[in-house]
Amino acid sequence: MTSFGYNVMGFGSSATVGNAYTIQYLIVAGAGGGGGRNGGGGGAGGYLSSVEGESTGGGGTLQASFAPTVSTEYTVTVGAGGAGGTVNGNDGNRGTSGSNSVFGSITSTGGGGGCGETAIQPQGSAGGSGGGSTYHSSVSAGGAGTANQGYAGGLSLQAADGGDYSNYNEAGGGGASQTGFNGDRISGFGKCGDGGDGLASSITGSSVTRAGGGAGGWWAGDSGEIPNAGVGGTGGGASSQTSIDTAGIAGTGNTGGGGSGGTDSGGQNNSYPGGAGGSGVVILKVPTAFYSSTTSGSPTVSTVGDFTILLFNSSGSYTA
Repeated sequence: MTSFGYNVMGFGSSATVGNAYTIQYLIVAGAGGGGGRNGGGGGAGGYLSSVEGESTGGGGTLQASFAPTVSTEYTVTVGAGGAGGTVNGNDGNRGTSGSNSVFGSITSTGGGGGCGETAIQPQGSAGGSGGGSTYHSSVSAGGAGTANQGYAGGLSLQAADGGDYSNYNEAGGGGASQTGFNGDRISGFGKCGDGGDGLASSITGSSVTRAGGGAGGWWAGDSGEIPNAGVGGTGGGASSQTSIDTAGIAGTGNTGGGGSGGTDSGGQNNSYPGGAGGSGVVILKVPTAFYSSTTSGSPTVSTVGDFTILLFNSSGSYTA
């Protein structure tokens, strides 16, 4: 079958020759957890797209569609989000990186964990999008993102006046479309870094934004005054907490959104872990004329134009 039409939004006929066809896809990995104590935000899960007329993560080149072998079973793995960084006395540990999401031979990289507030882990982890950093005696780089998947985490900067309080407004995690924002003292008690924004896709027929970075955490100091909270990146990234004695907030499940950094209102028993990263998702766009109906893992199946859409919120498989 050969098609002669093309739809700008990607819902027209798919180009096929003979028994060969291609599958468009969106693969979002699990996101990183936020760092413990006053930690950096978790990086978003890697965002890989071959959807015609849309974008892949990190400002990269749109991926090539997948050419399956007929009657072959292809595994789908949906990556879990990483755990939030734990607290050990007056130290916060780095958040755990998210797990990869996979379709066949295509792998999207888990988001990097946000840095914990400790001298031995000053940077966020690299990942699909990188985790945000913390300030500990000097400025440390955010975790790097992965080409064609996402952006780096932000930095946590010292105030221009050298004030100690600026050390505790941490950076946001990177997102699919934007670097995480820096944590800094902009006025008063300071501002936590926002998470980088994600990307929108209409692969399911409706526009949904995924893979936003988590916001940075904070130290409230002995006064108990909470800094200006950061905002999670659009696409499931978690915002900073706005109350004392609470752990970071988890990223939204099945969006690859990063968890926010933990909090600290005086150290020791008043330090709290970071929020967990959100799990990923795998979405396949198969020409209905070639759809085999053979799946495992209970994906949600729908039809949009000439295509059958398989949305996997958990692992499974598709047989071409």
